[in-house]
Amino acid sequence: MKPALDDIDNKILALLMDDARMPVATIAKRVDIARTTAIARIGNLEKRGIIAGYGVRLNQELYQPAVRAYVGIAVDPRRATALVKLLEKMPEVETLCAVSGPVDYMLTLRCQSTGELDHVLDQIGALDGVRQTSTSIILTKRIDRSPI
Repeated sequence: MKPALDDIDNKILALLMDDARMPVATIAKRVDIARTTAIARIGNLEKRGIIAGYGVRLNQELYQPAVRAYVGIAVDPRRATALVKLLEKMPEVETLCAVSGPVDYMLTLRCQSTGELDHVLDQIGALDGVRQTSTSIILTKRIDRSPI
């Protein structure tokens, strides 16, 4: 069951997702609650597991230049489980999601160059069970609301 969140919880979460280092006093002021209430609310969100942790989001262009791409994969359903296990072993795969639509999986790749990306795409295309791939190279992120 999904834990119930009220408007205050949602506002606190939105502020923390935008800036996890925001002082509690600032959060309290923006949400229009007492500082001690904000502390209790954040503690409760952590205790309930809604806030799973805090982390650092790096500026990938400054920290480690990379070529990133979205790859849609259409697969033979009988080989899907084995394919996922093979993709898990590839360090270039950042995320893998099962999706609905013309492809079965959508993954995000991170490579150091377009040459490496080309090589990894060839490897993925040759995996047993892959029927078709389609790739879009990520040029820039215009909006990024991912928590980490």
